[in-house]
Amino acid sequence: MPRSNIRLIQGDITTQEVDVIVNAANSSLLGGGGVDGAIHRAGGPDILAACERLRETTHPDGLPTGDAVATTAGRLPARWVIHTVGPVYSTNEDRSQLLASCYHEALRVAEELGAQAIAFPAISAGIFRWPLDNAAKIAVDSVEAAGSAMSEVRFVLFNAEAYVAFEQAIKGLAGR
Repeated sequence: MPRSNIRLIQGDITTQEVDVIVNAANSSLLGGGGVDGAIHRAGGPDILAACERLRETTHPDGLPTGDAVATTAGRLPARWVIHTVGPVYSTNEDRSQLLASCYHEALRVAEELGAQAIAFPAISAGIFRWPLDNAAKIAVDSVEAAGSAMSEVRFVLFNAEAYVAFEQAIKGLAGR
């Protein structure tokens, strides 16, 4: 049975009032399309400035796939943004562990910050072309396996198709 602290919301992740909003970032940390671009636009220049400092100091080559790092949330209704780089889907190579690592690492960083509520997008399920049903299963399984102490884990899904995929993944947990 899945833990009761997992919630699904169809909507805009940039409007979530939580401690942490997770950004499905690109490795440059300097903004991009999809969720990454939306977070940078809504959060304003403070997020980009924090990412630029990371590139100048601890991540000169960018953030590796599956890793996570925190910055300010700028103007977002959150305390922090945790940036994680999901893998691009491949039919020739199983990158599932990298996708699972995004969720594990984001939760680890959030717990180190003392966060209690976190909002995730469907990492890699957009421009990185990960099949939605499988991305949802990996996301839900990873959060469940992490055994996080978060009081609330939200999956904020952009459209009805993603919502249904995550709903099915949660029902799959309940059936195990």
